[in-house]
Amino acid sequence: MAIDYFDTFDFSCLASQDFKEDSVREVIIVPLLHSLGYADVGLNMILRSKTVSHPFVHIGSQKRPVNLIPDYTLSVGNKPAWVLDAKAPSESVQNSAHLEQVYSYAIHPDIRVKLFALCNGKELSVYQIDRQEPLLYVHLSEINRHWQTVYDALSPQAFKVEQAAEQYRPQQISNFNYATRKPLTEITDLKKQSAKRHYGVHPYFTKQVWNVVQEYIKNFSKPGDLVLDPYGGSGITAIEALVLGRKAIHIDINPLSIFLTQSLIAPVDLSEFSTTYRTIIKQFEQHAPRAEHEIEQALNTYPYPKMVKLPSNSDVDTIEQLFTSQQLAQLAYLKSLIVEIQDNELRNTFLLMFSGLLNKINLTYHASKGRSEGRGDSGVFRYYRYRLAPEPAILDILQYFESRFKKVLAAKKELAAIIPSSHFHDIQILKGSATDLHAIETESVDYIYTDPPYGKKIQYLDLSILWNAWLDLPVTPEDYDVEAIEGGKLEKSKEAYSQLLAQSIEEMYRTLKFDRWMSFVFAHKDPSYWHLIVETAEQVGFEYMGAVKQSNGKETFKKRQNPFTVLSGQLIINFRKVKTPQVLLKLDLGKGIANVVIEAIEGIIARKQGATLEEIHHELILKGLELGFLDALSKEYRDLTPLLNSHFTFDAETQTFHIPQSTSFRTCIDVRLRIRYFLLSYLRRQQKEKHTPTFDEIILHIMPLLKNGVTPEEQTILGVLEDIAERTSQGKWRLSNVKQISLFE
Repeated sequence: MAIDYFDTFDFSCLASQDFKEDSVREVIIVPLLHSLGYADVGLNMILRSKTVSHPFVHIGSQKRPVNLIPDYTLSVGNKPAWVLDAKAPSESVQNSAHLEQVYSYAIHPDIRVKLFALCNGKELSVYQIDRQEPLLYVHLSEINRHWQTVYDALSPQAFKVEQAAEQYRPQQISNFNYATRKPLTEITDLKKQSAKRHYGVHPYFTKQVWNVVQEYIKNFSKPGDLVLDPYGGSGITAIEALVLGRKAIHIDINPLSIFLTQSLIAPVDLSEFSTTYRTIIKQFEQHAPRAEHEIEQALNTYPYPKMVKLPSNSDVDTIEQLFTSQQLAQLAYLKSLIVEIQDNELRNTFLLMFSGLLNKINLTYHASKGRSEGRGDSGVFRYYRYRLAPEPAILDILQYFESRFKKVLAAKKELAAIIPSSHFHDIQILKGSATDLHAIETESVDYIYTDPPYGKKIQYLDLSILWNAWLDLPVTPEDYDVEAIEGGKLEKSKEAYSQLLAQSIEEMYRTLKFDRWMSFVFAHKDPSYWHLIVETAEQVGFEYMGAVKQSNGKETFKKRQNPFTVLSGQLIINFRKVKTPQVLLKLDLGKGIANVVIEAIEGIIARKQGATLEEIHHELILKGLELGFLDALSKEYRDLTPLLNSHFTFDAETQTFHIPQSTSFRTCIDVRLRIRYFLLSYLRRQQKEKHTPTFDEIILHIMPLLKNGVTPEEQTILGVLEDIAERTSQGKWRLSNVKQISLFE
């Protein structure tokens, strides 16, 4: 029953103000107890609110007894077995006061049990009376994965056979094995707009779908693990890690990213938040500059970004040219009211609201056709540049500041309900480069989920200049130096970008523990970036575990505008840090020699269509003599069998080694030929199935097959596709009927 019930339960309802302790009892705990085998009547009973008197404490001169009332006393064979107390979702199951309270129930003379537990609807923690650390700690959204362990510890059967509770330890919460995890299939139930903590709070240039990120975190880590996102962006990875009971590190070079994440998660007094909002609104209504002389006076009185240069591809030169005089004056006045707030977290919360206004209160903003003025786009998000709207929508600042207040208030309420305040110390938010993760210890991270920049697609620091300037967030020349993009303010080359991205992958490898996973979001049409990621990851020691197509929701304007350069959807590339024979080869002999060894083995196998162990040895002896590493190879790797078995397939009948089918094309095969081969194979299969694929379908199926080899800079899948196929009137692709297509033409 537990598996079925919690598989379909929507844990987002815990964020509702109406979901309190009584809801936790009836909606979460009762089904859980029934699934464990307890009932309202019988030998294995659920005793609700059993009242016992405190044996030592009394009140008043008449020594009236103090009653203790555990929410649930679980009885096995008519004897108390363990006690369980319910808490509201906003309360921590590891709070010392709560633990002491339930501990007092467990040791009461009328109860006397060894185990006690707390549940807040999100988490279940189980303690033994003589130990401080929890014996079991489970995030209930993942209870199905750990169900057998929970059942073995808490079901009536566990007490009937008198199993010792001492056998359960935090690290044994389940048989969770990092090494045997499997990549997820595509997640089709996207809940992009259902999380108030992300949707509508503040725009950012790229945002992952929160429940996709959640599923990946749950699949590749367990509660208490440390999750890293070195290209943190809007903070979705770090925040969802906290929601799931993990620890998190958020790193980004963009100070806007740091500000957004810190301001969003910081707890504030919601009553004081509302009171301060009303005060600011009243002051703004009374004194906001509206008349021409008031606007002029405000611009001379209140600070705003002056003479801050915009990127060279902008329609205007400076930030102030993006606003009317009235917009500029009113924004400056509103900000002056906010910066007077004394409490730092509260002030930053209002600055978060203010920053969210800047997307709509400017001359790049226009209303979408057929929609209200407030439902539109700004040029910076639609075109990824500061493009003035032909007909700007001039919106009322006060109206949209109120909208910001409602969105941020809803986000703060949701976060307060699903992340206990005691858990906020479990996140580190650091401004820095993914190319230098010196603040993170080697082999200390349990999982990495990240969405890096891709080439020229988005120049984050350039595009964030409006927000960083208004928020007084400094961007240094060093920040631009280490930003992993192509182009931008420094006009970085593709080679420079590639080096920075490769450095970041090396740093991620260093920080990740062995047998742990890294998921890399890939969203670019150019196969060379794909090769860069996969090959760099494999060179430093990651094992490529496959890529998964993942939709990200609606088609964007940018996709409609550039159907062949913008990817609708993405691939999530999964790697695992493992101590395979190939990795050990690199550690022992160095990356350069290791790559030569692997390439030599692949070459002899490819040339001979399978090679014996003796043939491989002979090839390596010649290569070792030629390049001068034979002594190192013979000393460390006299037996190549473990390496060969881990990297190649063995045909027992012919006694030959072969390249596995899924990786049959290696660096010695021309990349254009490989692309052509896979395109022909795929399109012919689709033709047989009477399906005409879109360009995105082709890309997302072909790209993972091209992980081996180096792609020339000018090479694109589109170029090869246009040689062998034709586009239909519906924008789909089919093999060309003009001439006979040969694989080798």
